[in-house]
Amino acid sequence: MERPAWAPRSIDITVPSVSRMYDYYLGGSHNFEVDREAARKAMEFMPGLPKIMQANRAFLRRAVRFAAGAGVTQFLDVGSGIPAFGNVHEVAQAAVPGARVVYVDHDPVAVAHSQAVLEGNEDAAVVAADLRKPREILESHEVGRLIDLDRPVALLLVAILHFVEDADDPYAAVAELRDALAPGSMLMLTHASYEGIPLPPERAGGAVDVYRNIRNPLIMRSRDEIARFFEGYDMVGPGLVPMPKWRPDTAPEDEDPYAFSAYAGVGRTA
Repeated sequence: MERPAWAPRSIDITVPSVSRMYDYYLGGSHNFEVDREAARKAMEFMPGLPKIMQANRAFLRRAVRFAAGAGVTQFLDVGSGIPAFGNVHEVAQAAVPGARVVYVDHDPVAVAHSQAVLEGNEDAAVVAADLRKPREILESHEVGRLIDLDRPVALLLVAILHFVEDADDPYAAVAELRDALAPGSMLMLTHASYEGIPLPPERAGGAVDVYRNIRNPLIMRSRDEIARFFEGYDMVGPGLVPMPKWRPDTAPEDEDPYAFSAYAGVGRTA
């Protein structure tokens, strides 16, 4: 397989990547045949996966606009992935010129492309780090340069927590990030769940097995388990709901049924 110029030498292009599969679902071009093959296998069980990813991105844009409208001008996007249309810095800086954004991802392709997209933008940066190591994120040069932890921050954990296994204690990681942020900060997240998928769980489980087979387990949590991530936050209305129902721009009943396959919510600290 020929390595394209945009692919860092450090990555193994024979192994599927979750972030590159996500890019493929969204119609992006920064993925390899190995990623497309794994994505197509998952879509054999859940053909609506692209609709889920589109709904996820739509929530992200609405949540960022909401935070900016509420006076939050700093954004920390952990698990940001490969840049796609409507990135956090584009939405935030359109709403509030000078808004500051730090992206965090452990995928070298996502980091490399984020660096390219952000070139010349003094108010945005990317950190190569992992959600499971919050201290590395908080102590990074980029966060220190752009984010004032004494002022409210919008923490985005969009479509990332369902890739963190219970053995890695995602609740502790989220709590550590929460405790480092100033009062008035926000948590914005989406998380996959069997509860909203318009398929029998055993069929949806086939797609979950694809992710397990590529050593990126997809952890499907219940609504109650997802709600635990908001401990220490006051939920913003309408609460923790299927993605299309969180402050929609269009009527939720017009959405594809697959768009309801994950929960979304925003919380704010007092």
